[in-house]
Amino acid sequence: MATDPNIEKMWHGLLTGENPAMHRGRHLYGMLPSTPRCKVCNAPFGGIGAQFMRFVGKRRSSKNPNFCNICEDFAQNHKGGAEVVMTLLFADVRGSTTMAEKMSPSEFTHLMNRFYSAANKVLTRTDAFVDKLVGDEIIGHYIPGFCGAGHASLAIEAAQDLLRVTGHGTPEGPWLPIGVGVHTGLVYYGVVGDSTGYVDFTAMGDNVNITARITAQASAGEAVISDAAYEAAGMQRDDLERRTLELKGKSEVIGVRVMQAS
Repeated sequence: MATDPNIEKMWHGLLTGENPAMHRGRHLYGMLPSTPRCKVCNAPFGGIGAQFMRFVGKRRSSKNPNFCNICEDFAQNHKGGAEVVMTLLFADVRGSTTMAEKMSPSEFTHLMNRFYSAANKVLTRTDAFVDKLVGDEIIGHYIPGFCGAGHASLAIEAAQDLLRVTGHGTPEGPWLPIGVGVHTGLVYYGVVGDSTGYVDFTAMGDNVNITARITAQASAGEAVISDAAYEAAGMQRDDLERRTLELKGKSEVIGVRVMQAS
């Protein structure tokens, strides 16, 4: 955790939007082709977009492929973070182990790459930080300093879009069954790293665990939205199913709303 109060203050301003200098060009860069992109500033690393970025001095970091050289330098020089209320989205493939048993490794990899590509486009379009593409899961972080006060609404929009782009709610059915969880709460967000120089941005704290456990309760074709995220988004949907969940390690039940693909 951050020990320098000046660095923590800088991070808090960055994450809340009170110090927007570092991400001033994020929306503009997001309009340029193509993926993959820097997790912080959205600078593209491929195609014509990458050629433009090289012209202005941005290129993929040689140490960490998740960042451009400028954002990676910032992370190296300002290790730390701050507590911020933000919205988290987890999306898991359902039955991936069974699917993998019935496919060749190449076929399964092709299927998962299709999922990563479709999910990455949804999360990027809604201004999320794509935290992880690992195994059968993708994680998006909706940080108010980067996507505004409507971070919960954007995450819920993305959750429904993820169901749609994977074929849920269509006559043909999904080409990949997924469940999604969305939760809003206070987390510690910042840089973690080691002595070798590798760094990454991530969220830590109890609300991260809550999001993961909410997601585990989502059946294929469901987006489970915590009451905290529902209220933060200002939603008023009487048509949504309400549930109470008993989560492992939590003494109190968690209220949620359940959305389907539309």
